[in-house]
Amino acid sequence: MLQSIKYFQAVVQNNSFSEAAAECHISQSAISQQLKSLEGELGFQLLDRKNRKFVLTPAGDYFYKKSLILIADYAQLCREAEKIARGDSAVLRIGYLRSYSSREVYLALGEFSSKYPHVSVQFSYGNHEELFAWLRDEAVDLVLNDQRRAFSDEYVNLILRTSGMCIEVPAGNPLAKLASVTAKEMKNIPCILIASREQRKIEQEYYQTVMGIQGEFLYAENLEEAHLLVTGGQGFLPLDGNNQAVDAGSAVRRIPFYHGREQAMRNYCLFWKKTRSGCFTEEFAHILQKSFV
Repeated sequence: MLQSIKYFQAVVQNNSFSEAAAECHISQSAISQQLKSLEGELGFQLLDRKNRKFVLTPAGDYFYKKSLILIADYAQLCREAEKIARGDSAVLRIGYLRSYSSREVYLALGEFSSKYPHVSVQFSYGNHEELFAWLRDEAVDLVLNDQRRAFSDEYVNLILRTSGMCIEVPAGNPLAKLASVTAKEMKNIPCILIASREQRKIEQEYYQTVMGIQGEFLYAENLEEAHLLVTGGQGFLPLDGNNQAVDAGSAVRRIPFYHGREQAMRNYCLFWKKTRSGCFTEEFAHILQKSFV
């Protein structure tokens, strides 16, 4: 059936039986017979034929679109199975948001690795724009990222968590006694951002224009360094309120961060290209989504 589906796709894409036959290196009568056999096996009509022309039936249009994903998934499945058959170690490449940390990711990784011990899971850490660049260029298979733009139909956009934003401040800072804070109230305290050197300007622009934070900015290479800067009284750190807390005893406080009259919210999502869906990508996504429930 898979070969017949590919012939069907070729006919639709070329809008011609003869051109599809030439592309597939078979005769026009053969490709026509393959489509009739496919319709007979499915039990419904894919094409409404009128003289030498045709149009997709509603069922055919639906089947065509879904079949593109099916064939792509099948090709990916064959590639991964071939690696296993050769004894190669399959690889799942995950882009991970540099400023994020959660218990759920550790739990999901443990379950996935136990289920697929032959799969090597590789993490690359980046900021928002770096992650999407890697995903677009297929340098990673999927990314865990925050949502800063409208979802694209080119990707699977799986929301894992919607979280209220907080700031982390030294416990000795007078602002630590507040029930909530706004960007205006933090203008005289340096804002600590977690960003690579290449991404500092982009991150700063986002927090200035979207979150309304003004004043001085400091930078940390990772979450651990950022927590140390906060604990040392160097500034405040904006972060997801559900982010894994630093074990600093009573040295720091987390305060809800308000944007206007409401607490600022942020979506954390898994993204991957629809054309790159594979069993390991979707299995890890399923396990991670389940761990957030």
